[in-house]
Amino acid sequence: MKKLLPVLFALMGGLIFGLGLILAGMANPAKVLGFLDIAGKWDPSLAFVMGGAVAVGLAGFRLAHLRALAWTGAPRVWPALRGLDKRLVIGALLFGVGWGIAGICPGPALVLLGAGSGKALLFVIAMIVGMAIHGAVTRATRTTRTDAK
Repeated sequence: MKKLLPVLFALMGGLIFGLGLILAGMANPAKVLGFLDIAGKWDPSLAFVMGGAVAVGLAGFRLAHLRALAWTGAPRVWPALRGLDKRLVIGALLFGVGWGIAGICPGPALVLLGAGSGKALLFVIAMIVGMAIHGAVTRATRTTRTDAK
């Protein structure tokens, strides 16, 4: 049962997150593109969704920092904060361009894929290819740096 607990929490979290994306309209590419079109017919409703998500996330992380262990009993592992760097800026730019072109980001893409969307399938395939390219470039860069020392 202890090994099953993390899987159940992940499943519950994913289902709640996916349902939230659907109810908020984040899984609707037309609504997302309307939100991103600030120079045209702008739809500000997703700004409220994102603001609410940030507020809930901040409260959740504050509470999580008070506990040494997760609900599953696993120790907490927090990422080390490192300022802005070139990789982060380039990644954010690529993410934003992809979001603006497709009106889909990774979470809603998986929701839409589950709903049988062909556009989501194409997006997820492109996302996986992009992740593979990033992994290959990162490994090659690390190997080059290691060899140079």
